Amino acid sequence: MNSLRLILTNKRYFAPCWVFASINLLMGTWVLYIPDIKEKLRLNDAELGIALFCLAAGIILILPFVPFLSKKIGTGKLTLIGISLFACSFMLPFLATNYSSLCMSLFVIGIFSGTTDITMNALVSEIEKSEDSNFMSAAHGFFSLGGVLGAGIGSLLIGLYIPSLTHIILMIALVLITNLIVSKNYIKIKETSKNEDKSASSFSKLIPLLGLAFIAFGIMASEGAIEHWSNLYFLEIVGVSNKSVAGLGFVLFSTTMTIGRFFGDKISAEIGGIKVIIYGGILASIGFGLVLTSQYLTTLFGFAIIGLGLSVIIPEIFRAAGKAKNISASAAISFVSGVGFIGFLIGPVVLGFISNNSNLKMSFITLLIVVIISVLIALGKFKSNTSKNNI
Repeated sequence: MNSLRLILTNKRYFAPCWVFASINLLMGTWVLYIPDIKEKLRLNDAELGIALFCLAAGIILILPFVPFLSKKIGTGKLTLIGISLFACSFMLPFLATNYSSLCMSLFVIGIFSGTTDITMNALVSEIEKSEDSNFMSAAHGFFSLGGVLGAGIGSLLIGLYIPSLTHIILMIALVLITNLIVSKNYIKIKETSKNEDKSASSFSKLIPLLGLAFIAFGIMASEGAIEHWSNLYFLEIVGVSNKSVAGLGFVLFSTTMTIGRFFGDKISAEIGGIKVIIYGGILASIGFGLVLTSQYLTTLFGFAIIGLGLSVIIPEIFRAAGKAKNISASAAISFVSGVGFIGFLIGPVVLGFISNNSNLKMSFITLLIVVIISVLIALGKFKSNTSKNNI
């Protein structure tokens, strides 16, 4: 919890963490109104799915361009620009009058979401390197906390019958004003110049990051799959009949993930990044083993253990990518997070395909195998005592 104490007592650390929270605060608000917008525009499930994919498409499209923009504008300035435009763009889906305008508005949100996601992680990486501190994991904890705040405030305002457009305008104003106030603590930060090999191709600079990228792919695929399929696992495999009870698995998963991230930095400082990834993966593997027993209480406990194990891995991956040699932090994080995000998107789809051809239990066995492979990759890095990624 040392990193949390540092964040709450030092504006220089709190400022970028509030960007993390702001993103999910808005996302948490938006999610509450998806059913209303679906009803307003008379969309079916397939049309809504395509519209939501437009958001993902915007994120993927912008990722390759963020390192260039960060270098030209500056990491701190681009972070403020990104979160400001991201906030303002959230008014668009609430103003959409037809399906096409909804898709376009979500695409625009995706562009600014991807921009902010890369720059805020690069910003934390730069502060960590310049001040020899660890708070990447806690920053991701603030992201999780932002979602809780968005959903909590949203539920309260909905209960007071506040119109949806008024609600989102209030959230946008909150995000804009607070981020403008705290941005003075990071706006001048730029990426540290690295001695890059000018003769090396762009792809060759990414080769040392392939292991990290695969781990990010596997872990984020697992996160996405659990988000989409945990409820059904309780209903179809465990055999519970109450849908509210079936949702407890994901609630515990999300809760332990949030808590774990606030402890991750201290553990990383004490034992090192590779060991954090290895132990986190082993813990998640044990959790999957408990889930596969298909007994209600052990499955619940299993999801809680998975959340705790996975919580520290992605922040550690981003920390390692930001320290990679011969490539800028934004470029490294953009590549690793891009591969990871693809995993987050296709993970649920692949699990659905496996479940359709076998059963949902086999899908979760597949996730266990992916996590074990990720552990083996990290273990290989540890045994070879490599320093290429400066973990």
